Amino acid sequence: MPTLHLLGTGGAVSDPHRTTTMLTFTDGPSTLVIDCGGDVIQRMLAANIDPATLEAMIITHEHPDHVSGFPLFMEKIWLHGRREPLPIYGIAAALDQAKRCFDTFDTSRWTGLPERDWREVAHEENATVMDTERWRITATPGKHSVPVVGLRVESKTTGGVVAYSCDTEPIPEMACHAHQADILVHEANGKGPGHTSIPQAAEIAVQAEAKRLVLVHLSAGDKSTALEEAQAIFPATELGEELVTLAF
Repeated sequence: MPTLHLLGTGGAVSDPHRTTTMLTFTDGPSTLVIDCGGDVIQRMLAANIDPATLEAMIITHEHPDHVSGFPLFMEKIWLHGRREPLPIYGIAAALDQAKRCFDTFDTSRWTGLPERDWREVAHEENATVMDTERWRITATPGKHSVPVVGLRVESKTTGGVVAYSCDTEPIPEMACHAHQADILVHEANGKGPGHTSIPQAAEIAVQAEAKRLVLVHLSAGDKSTALEEAQAIFPATELGEELVTLAF
């Protein structure tokens, strides 16, 4: 059965037990990583996911809490024995940032380092990211301070759907993209330009007719009052926690 692993659930500034928001989808033989603002491979190992199952990485946007760990990620998959090219998906600005981060380091002596197979995703609604034997993934733009996309991940083995808003203000396009998702993973960094509050995320879940809302990209501090308010709007609302595994 496919599973979603919350490798990280925090924002750029968050509580001490949270790292930056990073997600992994796996069905055993195939694993997809979403974003790399921290040490992805360490988090995968903590979640008991074998790096050898990595099929691709998707980078949602250019901000450091989503892409700055890319050089370390490449070093670690190489040291874990990967030699075949790795597909890396993202909109142009996100891929450009990952390339700049990686090119900061001299890797000329890293014999056998996997080639980076850059695959640009159109910055438009319902853009195809991947369509394989196991997964169908589409992207749609969010509203943030830089170009960004949210994702809809469908398992072809079960038909289960997870939607991920990434960093965005609450927008109807994201609710449409998450329509009837089994799990909506929505950012809840706080109300304001480029971000969403916990109650606002609950309103998006209602609009999307999602079955379950999991909140990520959380800022520091107590969330109990905001969570109660959100649960009054959408009862199946919960705070995302580090290394939680969710089947879909």
